[in-house]
Amino acid sequence: MIVAVLVSLALAAPPPPIEDESKVPPYTLPDPLLRADGRRVAHAREWTGERRPELLRLFESHVYGRTPAAVPRPRYTVRATDRSALRGRATRREVEIAFGEGAQARRLDLLVYLPNDARGPVPVFLGLNFQGNHAVDPDPAVALARTWVAATYPGVVAHRATDAARGGEAKRWPLELVVGRGYGVATMYYGDLFPDHAQGAAESVLTLFPAARGEDAWGAVGAWAWGLGRALDYLETLPGVDARRVAVIGHSRLGKAALWAGAQDARFGMVISNESGCGGAALSKRVFGETVEAITTRFPHWFAPAFARYAGREAELPVDQHELIALVAPRPVYVASAEGDGWADPRGEFLGARHADPVYRLLGTDGLPAQEMPPVGRPVHGTIGYHVRAGGHDLTEYDWRQFLDFADRHWKR
Repeated sequence: MIVAVLVSLALAAPPPPIEDESKVPPYTLPDPLLRADGRRVAHAREWTGERRPELLRLFESHVYGRTPAAVPRPRYTVRATDRSALRGRATRREVEIAFGEGAQARRLDLLVYLPNDARGPVPVFLGLNFQGNHAVDPDPAVALARTWVAATYPGVVAHRATDAARGGEAKRWPLELVVGRGYGVATMYYGDLFPDHAQGAAESVLTLFPAARGEDAWGAVGAWAWGLGRALDYLETLPGVDARRVAVIGHSRLGKAALWAGAQDARFGMVISNESGCGGAALSKRVFGETVEAITTRFPHWFAPAFARYAGREAELPVDQHELIALVAPRPVYVASAEGDGWADPRGEFLGARHADPVYRLLGTDGLPAQEMPPVGRPVHGTIGYHVRAGGHDLTEYDWRQFLDFADRHWKR
């Protein structure tokens, strides 16, 4: 059954993206500082105490679904430690985070690198990966993913990773670069949380909770965001980690999860979204690139059922993605785009960041220091950061260098 669903999804060609600015419909964005009763937010305490919770409820109800408040008690098991990882530059730790018992148990494998030359607790970049921890680091000592992996990735046989899959995602995780700049890296396979197919809920962390029903039932993006919070729970126990300076980072669909995680959980000290597009940083009401209709048709398991109601009716959405970015305020947030990634709508991602600026200004920060979209290769760094680079949909070393500079600006002044 699962194979049939996957084949169906693979063969269903997405509709061509709308990449003509002249075809963007007129739209009106909701004001993030205007409460549902029409009163304007004028003070930081009103944002924190009233408007912010109101916006969170709207995103739960209409986009991502409601995340359960209770967290099952975790069991942490350190499965392996290597103090000479990355040619002696880092200590690598592989940790199993387990929830539940018996057949219903769920196990998440967290991979952590901390620089060996650190003189105290270090800030950490935390993000999910697409292919398994073994794909982030080609070292054969790193354990292979134990759960379902998409057959489209090299080295995957019958949806299980083999040794041929090692290092398949290493270019997206320049570990030595990050560790060399004085930061730790932590990553976890997103399929451990919710296998990325339409029937994945039955094998996901959703089974740890009473079955969610209704239009605001949570899906894969909610589960992936939840898992990032559980990884942060563990990082808070490590003496070598400065848990107040953990940057949650994600690319593409995992950029959506990073934004939703950072919006819900104020413990994340920084949020980084790389080419997250529709349901991420890009404005839905532009109906540009990937649309609500396209994303909810091809990936019905990602969002709350309610989100699909806005397919072709984006104007009726009571929220838009600039308000998601605003929910991170006043913490630093970075939005990154690629010039050749029209499907993710680079301009819509920039506008998402720009229209979050009033909330950041209200809370006493410098917001985004740009009114117009900057040229390719010209990053702008305020408390909101943004860049658009040359090339297509990917997470590159160039992107990482901007994120590291942004983190230095805020955390190493």
